[in-house]
Amino acid sequence: MGVPKGEEVQMNILIISDNHTYSDAALLDQIRWADEVWHAGDWVNEGLVLEIDALGKPLVSVYGNADGTEIRQRFPEFSVIERQGLRIMMVHIAGKIGVYSARVRDQIRLHKPQWLVCGHSHICKVQWDERYHLMHLNPGACGLQGFHKVRTALRLVIEDGTAKQLEVVEWARKSL
Repeated sequence: MGVPKGEEVQMNILIISDNHTYSDAALLDQIRWADEVWHAGDWVNEGLVLEIDALGKPLVSVYGNADGTEIRQRFPEFSVIERQGLRIMMVHIAGKIGVYSARVRDQIRLHKPQWLVCGHSHICKVQWDERYHLMHLNPGACGLQGFHKVRTALRLVIEDGTAKQLEVVEWARKSL
């Protein structure tokens, strides 16, 4: 799945999840850096969606278990995209690496993604899944609600069909 000659471009990707209504200047700075934002669910309301739209950033997202009607009408449960020959599948709740729910396994078999982006756990993790031969990416949580001690996101560059410069972004968690 290479990139056709002449279509190689660099894309700055910000992967976030579980903002649970929260946004601040630090998160918006990361969104400004990105060419495209991927959000793995649990928005809770449209506040951050509207901020991303106002910044003119393309957005790929799914809804999460905490999302209500307005978010569920805007985003699907599963999203499958291709970027420079990389097939990416996104879902909010995937399950443990290699031990996914039946619905997620069915979607993996159907779409054969190279990357699986998910949220829900509030635990930042990037790990190869040997069983399904895909990269499992969970950005953790960029909001305040939950047990996590540090807010996190993932930044990476896709260039020539390859992920480069993967970074974990961390912010101090402020008290509610």
